[in-house]
Amino acid sequence: MDDALDEGQGGGGTVEVLIPLGLDQAYSYAVPAGLALAPGDVVQVPLGPRETVGVVWEAGSGRGGNLKKVVGKLDMPPLDPALRKLVDWVAWYTLAAKGSVLALALRRPPDDTPERPKLGVRLVGVPPARMTPARARAIAAAEGGLLIGKSALAEAASVSTAVIDSLVDAGTFSVEPLPQEAIAARPDPDHARPQLSDDQQAVGDALAELVRKQAWQVALLEGVTGSGKTEVYFEAVAEAIRLGRQSVILMPEIALTAQFIDRFEARFGVRPGLWHSGVSGRRRERLQAAIAKGEALVVAGARSALFLPYRDLGLIVVDEEHEAAYKQEDGVAYHARDMAVVRGKIENAPVVLASATPSLETRVNAARGRYLHLKLPERFGGRELPTLGLVDLRRDKPERGRWLSSQLIKAVETNLEAKEQSLLFLNRRGYA
Repeated sequence: MDDALDEGQGGGGTVEVLIPLGLDQAYSYAVPAGLALAPGDVVQVPLGPRETVGVVWEAGSGRGGNLKKVVGKLDMPPLDPALRKLVDWVAWYTLAAKGSVLALALRRPPDDTPERPKLGVRLVGVPPARMTPARARAIAAAEGGLLIGKSALAEAASVSTAVIDSLVDAGTFSVEPLPQEAIAARPDPDHARPQLSDDQQAVGDALAELVRKQAWQVALLEGVTGSGKTEVYFEAVAEAIRLGRQSVILMPEIALTAQFIDRFEARFGVRPGLWHSGVSGRRRERLQAAIAKGEALVVAGARSALFLPYRDLGLIVVDEEHEAAYKQEDGVAYHARDMAVVRGKIENAPVVLASATPSLETRVNAARGRYLHLKLPERFGGRELPTLGLVDLRRDKPERGRWLSSQLIKAVETNLEAKEQSLLFLNRRGYA
């Protein structure tokens, strides 16, 4: 009964279904004849005058003769025991309703709307009667009959997209759907192995060893700005890929930039699975299914990526772990950094907390020996850190009517004489 809950030959059965609303208890439903259910299955159930989505949390008791029946099982990835345990733990720790926490992990069921295809153009016809230099460049860039995105072709030919549109209207180019982008291409851990410094190699080897042990351990990766923390924790990601296990890299959403994606692609040959507010619709559903099947080996995402249904999670990285963006204050109040440590414990996977300025909580845990403390004290390539100076305005008082110290004025004047730049930050908000 733990693995499947089946009402077979006329006998009644019930299940406890947790609904992703502000409810702290599961509701009992009868299992209809011929429907096999297991804990974690996503189901459609009646709730008052309407139907809603829920998750089978556990087997019920009794035959359920007077209970409403489960409408059906949805074609969605089930929530595995580890994820259900995380939901229970977060609800207990944050004093939130269990259904509200479930809403973080349970995405809306996919609708029947197909994913909108991206369109490209292909050279199929003869040049138009009226040729211009811009049109000639666009046609030359499209030679060979390859299908290429309109924006990419315009950039390659140094023309505007309006030129491409005019050639489509003239019949020179045809518009066709581009092949659907792979949602979970397998990264190559040896695609472009970097040349690491001795310090980087030692720390990278230590993180890779944590992954090989396949045991829970939290490691603080502390490194000055420019020390190569990303390249170092990529070594742990590469080791997880070699083992066929999944990794999730949590980042503040503002840090999920093209620069990080390009760095990942340069290292592993493909882009990671991206999970953030800008990814929506059917693409999110495709990625979620790939994660549940274990096909997406690396996911980079904002804090919500922590609640995805990983099939075999082998590594959690929390980049810039000190950032306040990991705190959620609306609805369920939680800190994704702390919940990442908990999920690592549940999944028996190592957790890497990376920062140049670790939070006080993380620093204290490292100082007390709870976390492994790995340091990168120098910038990569021998680059020096800038010289920092503190000016006490009580001793170096500005002239009357002024607010800049003599030291600052002299430093700016020296930069101006050397034709170098200076940047002054004003500690005021709301003023241009």
